[in-house]
Amino acid sequence: MSVAKKEYKRITTKSLVEMKSNGEKISMLTSYDFSMAKIVDGAGIDVILVGDSASNVMAGHETTLPITLDQMIYHAASVVRAVERALVVVDLPFGSYQSDPKEALRSAIRIMKESGGHAVKLEGGKEIKDSVKRILNAGIPVMGHLGLTPQSIYKFGTYTVRAKEEAEAEKLKTDALMLEKAGCFALVLEKVPAKLAKEVAESLTIPVIGIGAGNGVDGQVLVVHDMIGMTHEFNPRFLRRYLDLYHEMTKAFEQYRDDVKSGNFPSDEEQY
Repeated sequence: MSVAKKEYKRITTKSLVEMKSNGEKISMLTSYDFSMAKIVDGAGIDVILVGDSASNVMAGHETTLPITLDQMIYHAASVVRAVERALVVVDLPFGSYQSDPKEALRSAIRIMKESGGHAVKLEGGKEIKDSVKRILNAGIPVMGHLGLTPQSIYKFGTYTVRAKEEAEAEKLKTDALMLEKAGCFALVLEKVPAKLAKEVAESLTIPVIGIGAGNGVDGQVLVVHDMIGMTHEFNPRFLRRYLDLYHEMTKAFEQYRDDVKSGNFPSDEEQY
């Protein structure tokens, strides 16, 4: 039985909670620049994440760790200028919130003031509880992130599925409830068993958005460069490629090269 969709002219944190209560799934994609964000927003995607994954897909770093707060603000401001409907959530980058709640608040305030973003996202559970509370107390919406937390890659040592063991699964469930109680408006679960993710989603009133977390959650998020096939070497099980832009763009660039070399471009019709 299909669920009747409410039309939202503008997505807010309240909209997402309503979607969950109405049984409507939430769509979320990343964007890092004006042109891509305009297309994503125009397609009706509910949430745009300005992810620290920009460190990988935009800057070519191996991990998300090198990207700075200034760089995140630059990407977020570019996205916000393009968006008319979607909720724009901005990642707080590594080192901007983990150790000092006051620094966390300063970082979140800079993102909100300088980029115009609508909310921030932080990785972690009880370890960052004080930072989450301080940001929320300032009136800044916070999205949580549990499971595989890429900013902690050197702690985990691998990008493998998280919370397969009982102890880690119990900690994840405890952290999820803590984040909801603290006031987070939503939670991302990354690369955790589908059964566990479904259990967490059903235990919370806030929406749970998954990436590699099965279909029992309240929505899904993917990195846009992955799902449209601009990247081609990254092939996790959870990724569905909707386009193959890597090869399509390569063919177009090769054709352009050949046309320039042969003098075929520009033609008479393409000159003044």
